[in-house]
Amino acid sequence: MSTAGTSTASTAEEPLYLEPRLEQGPADLLGEGGPLLHELVDALGSPLNIVLPGQIEENVERFRSVFRRHRLTGRIFYAHKANRSSALVRRLVTTDAGLDAASLGELQHALASGWTGDRIMTTGPKDPEFLWLAARAGAIVNADGPGEVEQAARLVRAYELPRLRVVLRLSGFGTSGTTVLSRRSRFGAPAGSVKDLLDTVDRHRDAVEPIGVGYHLDTTSLDEKAAALEGCLWVMEETRARGFSPRAVDVGGGFGVTYLAHAEQWDRYTTALTQAVMGRRPPMTWDGHGYGLRMENGTLKGALGLYPAHRPLAGADYLDELLSRPAPGLGGRPLGTLLLEGLHELYVEPGRALVDQCGLTLGRVLDVRATETGEHLVRLAMNAGDTGLEDHGVLMDPVLLPRDGGPAAGGERPAAVHLMGNLCLESDLITRRVVHLPRLPRPGDLLAFPNTAGYCMDFGATHAQRQPVARKVAVHREGGAWHWCLDEQYWPITRPGRQRT
Repeated sequence: MSTAGTSTASTAEEPLYLEPRLEQGPADLLGEGGPLLHELVDALGSPLNIVLPGQIEENVERFRSVFRRHRLTGRIFYAHKANRSSALVRRLVTTDAGLDAASLGELQHALASGWTGDRIMTTGPKDPEFLWLAARAGAIVNADGPGEVEQAARLVRAYELPRLRVVLRLSGFGTSGTTVLSRRSRFGAPAGSVKDLLDTVDRHRDAVEPIGVGYHLDTTSLDEKAAALEGCLWVMEETRARGFSPRAVDVGGGFGVTYLAHAEQWDRYTTALTQAVMGRRPPMTWDGHGYGLRMENGTLKGALGLYPAHRPLAGADYLDELLSRPAPGLGGRPLGTLLLEGLHELYVEPGRALVDQCGLTLGRVLDVRATETGEHLVRLAMNAGDTGLEDHGVLMDPVLLPRDGGPAAGGERPAAVHLMGNLCLESDLITRRVVHLPRLPRPGDLLAFPNTAGYCMDFGATHAQRQPVARKVAVHREGGAWHWCLDEQYWPITRPGRQRT
């Protein structure tokens, strides 16, 4: 493997750590459960995914507390596409949450995990089979436009199904005050053509019941989402004027997660990365990768294509801020107040935010070697698809779990390393950046990648080169000890390692 153009680690510089944010559950597991995690990898192989079902229940409560703060009723729909775990879905069914199924397979999984159709909403592209099962089960259908309404109505009539509840998804909202540029979306009917959408619903009153309107924007911008929510409130009135009785406004997902423990580390790293791309410090990445930044003719160009790993507002706090935003076109009152005054229910569809701190991915160190330039390449028994951190622009340090479980030997110093995957591909990099660890790993050690449950755990995993896809286990703490079972064997009544009641 060529090392031309790779980074150089300066021992004189302070390590650029990006320490992960860890709540009590995962922190205790990584702090106390090292021997258990090594045993699990010994038995089930590397890579291995760990999920903590109890954490998802805590996350639901955080969102529910925001509803209570604004005196709102409504539903919290978990976006199932964030993770394939059965344990998380089965634990969630014991709460008051709903589930957002974005495929036929997800809908089948939910129904087989104890969910009833009245607690499920279906989103995303829908083929006839998906629509039929949703209608048959009595799920809500988040309809993307007139064509989907027409298709659903035909199925309802053809198979004599109950009247289908639909949420009308919109996009392309305008603003009543300062212009807010809203990014394009392939989902939802343009808000400017809502008349055509309502005309279609009107023609199929016998088959579909519009229970609300909503949006799903792929953006972190509060301004864009506030403008969309204000637009939905206007459309609710137009829908009522047609003689319907809509009750829900669906603000989608995209509430975000804070991955890092320290804002200053994030600021320091991104500043240093910019300086490295500009040539003002040694490269910090493999082959000088700039994460979207580049130099052209002495000028810095591009944009940093990274997830904002430390965010001032994320998860339930982001929702709280959205509901507190004023609506300029509706008297300047807070959006949450307007929802309350209109007797509207609030629907939300968190994915990443609802599985925040709910899982981690383990990889075993296979080989550590030094290059002729003094860099260290660490090869793991996993590949880039098993974490997906880089694909999602998430930069975060793994936690080193020594094989012997003991403290670092005297004289060992922090080490800057490249993390390589197990595929025969130059592009198989677990991280493109140099990672700073408390010491140089040794074969047999584990690296634990925290907080991978949201899209980074198994969203892009494949059987490339016949390498195994990570298995998944569910763990929980009871009586001061950690217990586990295979993810697919977990049910809400399961007591891993004990008799089932």
